[in-house]
Amino acid sequence: MDELKVFTGNAHPALAKAVTDYLDISLGKCEVFEFSNENTFVRILENVRERDTFAIQPICSPVNTSLVELLIMIDALKRASAERITAIVPYYGYGRSDRKDQPRVPITARLVADLLTVAGANRVLTVDLHSAQIQGFFNIPVDELTALYILSDYYKNKQLENLVVVAADEGISKRARDVAHRINAPLAIIEQRRLDNKDHKEALNIIGDVQDKVALIVDDEIDTGGSLVNVVSLLLEHDVKEVYACATHPVFSGPAIERIAASPIKEVTVTDTIPVSDGKKLDKITVLSIAPLLGEAIRRIHTGQSVGELFE
Repeated sequence: MDELKVFTGNAHPALAKAVTDYLDISLGKCEVFEFSNENTFVRILENVRERDTFAIQPICSPVNTSLVELLIMIDALKRASAERITAIVPYYGYGRSDRKDQPRVPITARLVADLLTVAGANRVLTVDLHSAQIQGFFNIPVDELTALYILSDYYKNKQLENLVVVAADEGISKRARDVAHRINAPLAIIEQRRLDNKDHKEALNIIGDVQDKVALIVDDEIDTGGSLVNVVSLLLEHDVKEVYACATHPVFSGPAIERIAASPIKEVTVTDTIPVSDGKKLDKITVLSIAPLLGEAIRRIHTGQSVGELFE
């Protein structure tokens, strides 16, 4: 493990520290800051020549700053002669722009993949991509971890009676089915329709039986919270007794916290792929650590073991 070096930018240093604590190594020393002209500067303060290096940085708010920091960090490691550079991106920003669903729009998820590759990343490690096809945007190895087992086990241990797992939309239904199987509960699916490009959705229908049950909504991320509260309202209209929710990525942008606070939802469980600031921590929001999962994946990559075996 002496040949292993883990570095981080400013997006989520607490997560990087938790990962290195799991690995029982010191966090790599580097300086990452912005000049007065808004140019980002990165300097690696340790010898990384011929070392196996990992750069941990979710592409989260401020999204563009986090992305540029990661790209420059990768370039700095490459120019310092690192043997291998793995970009650890717990939250893959721009992941929703994964296809041309309108005329004259970009596929930004592919652009970000190209940027990471050109910067010098040899492989990518990420968690619960918005869509599986993003892996195909890379010409380098991509390991996609999932936090759904962590979230599933949390609710399995709560032993909620008469539970039904509810997929927040059709796109998350496969992952929701895996959660339902793991906690031995039936599955229902919400049919939603996107109204515009600003995350406005309309919950149309419920496929499955939810009456008089305790509902657990499953999604990959919670952004503005608009979709979540619409699903909660629809479930309550169909005589659900209580509603819980879980998601991997706590984006919590705009009015999300106010919406969750005002919602009758009992608990929202997320992971720390994105930092949740003190101002966004409500009593009904539970944050589970992703650090042991990332740390074990890093150890396996470094030692040449299977990452997929983590989920077998």
